[in-house]
Amino acid sequence: MMIAKIGKPGRKTRGVLNYLFGPGRANEHADPHLVASWDGFAPDPGRDPDATLAQLATALDLRVKQAGHKAPKGHVWHCSIRAAPEDRHLTDDEWATIARRVLNATGVAPAGDPDACRWVAVRHADDHIHIVATKVRGDLRPPRNWNDFVRADKELVAIEKEYGLRQIPRGDRAAAKRPTRAEQEKARRTGTARTSRERLRTIVRTAVSAATTIEELFRIIEGTGALVDVQYFPSGDIRGYKVALAGDTNAQGEPVWFSGSTLAPDLSYPKIAERLTTTATTPAEPTEATTWRRLAIAVDKMPDHLAQSEDENGQAYIAVLLEALDALPVLAPADLRPQLLQAATAFEHAGRSRIAAHHQQAQAIRQAVKAILRQPAPKDGTLLVLALDALVLAVIAAQHWHRTRSHHQQAEAAQQAVVHLRAAHRTAAAESLTTLRHRGELLPQWQLNRQVAAVRHALPDLAERILAEPDWPALAATLNEATAAGHSPARLLAQAAGQRELDTAHNLSEVLAWRLNRLRDPMTERPSARIAATPIHPGSTTPPHAPPTASRPRSR
Repeated sequence: MMIAKIGKPGRKTRGVLNYLFGPGRANEHADPHLVASWDGFAPDPGRDPDATLAQLATALDLRVKQAGHKAPKGHVWHCSIRAAPEDRHLTDDEWATIARRVLNATGVAPAGDPDACRWVAVRHADDHIHIVATKVRGDLRPPRNWNDFVRADKELVAIEKEYGLRQIPRGDRAAAKRPTRAEQEKARRTGTARTSRERLRTIVRTAVSAATTIEELFRIIEGTGALVDVQYFPSGDIRGYKVALAGDTNAQGEPVWFSGSTLAPDLSYPKIAERLTTTATTPAEPTEATTWRRLAIAVDKMPDHLAQSEDENGQAYIAVLLEALDALPVLAPADLRPQLLQAATAFEHAGRSRIAAHHQQAQAIRQAVKAILRQPAPKDGTLLVLALDALVLAVIAAQHWHRTRSHHQQAEAAQQAVVHLRAAHRTAAAESLTTLRHRGELLPQWQLNRQVAAVRHALPDLAERILAEPDWPALAATLNEATAAGHSPARLLAQAAGQRELDTAHNLSEVLAWRLNRLRDPMTERPSARIAATPIHPGSTTPPHAPPTASRPRSR
């Protein structure tokens, strides 16, 4: 595995060399020396006792001095290339070849070009090298090294394969920018677990999930105590925005600002405005139960949308799925918030890809997300469990969607989010499941017998396993409530089983209980006479007219 890191252009060649040939921040630099240079004769202060850092810096800066005021202010190009810990140790000659290939690929020093920039490759550890170049060519012009990171990374992919090193899937430049080392050190000094950039990213994401207009978005952000600075065009239209944490200042005592695009690609002003302009104002909902059930029903349809939609529509559903995950930590009980926040943070990269989203396709889910943020937190724990159950399946479907499109990093992010979501679901479901189990244990025998018959009729291959599970009484109670509401329990069971496969479910009774709670929702169409009369053939676990399940992701 080869990873390149290219820093911002520097102004002092000698300063970079002092670090590379020095002991390091923790005395980690061992035997610093040159493995290659622009002409093969550069002075090596690491191995030649007569060579000095001043001589090497002067040789590298020769053309910078000749260019005078025409030389770029940031004339130092610095690139580190690191191999994976499990990769074999490369020889100096191999590192020298790799350095020349990267310099050629980036345009800093094209192979065979006598006017190429001057450069050296320094090695002070087994697993990486540093390349330092001065960005003035022999003809005193700057090199054409635009887009150098992407070009270097593409060359390293070929090097990994040719040298038999660990190969990793590359990202698609959709990831959010990571906190810098300075930001991380500042967070440690101030005793905060997360950097300002990370905290602001969460604040803005949550605000986006709640807001219906740009004006409301900025009000919500300011309501958290964060600072907002909106920039305008001369016409009066909004050009962009930046945010800062109150009290987070630089050495001059000024707020440390972050533009939306530096928090995450999809938090730039144009990206946010695109989503909000496709969202109609959400009407007030009469009850929290209606609002949360509406969200669970909308999210429950997402796997079908992802399986059947065009890519642009699928990306829109995944983007709004991230908004739903961003909203939950605000409303959930305190004991669930850490896992839900981790789920949202993990899924953050999965919410984006290089595919442009048609956001209007996901209006129903986006409106449902915004509606729950306008209601008090649910007092009925079952409502939250229903939403979490649907979200787990939706995130699994998103993982499958990304994987089939070779979005490797997004698929990995979705997989990590599922782990945290499942943990939150287990915690949230425990109390509700106990209550359901208790209600089932109190059912009269004749009602229990009726639900046993429904299970055996609808799911003959799974019936004995379900009836033997400790949580069977919870499923029985759910079926009994569905029967009292006028539903056919056998039909509901078959419909629930037909939604997703059940082979990988550890607790069939629990999985089916939560699915049934969503299917029998009072907002859904009540069973018509035609549906109620539709026979379910013995041995079939798929209801008539159910969509095929072959292309769906596997169950949780």
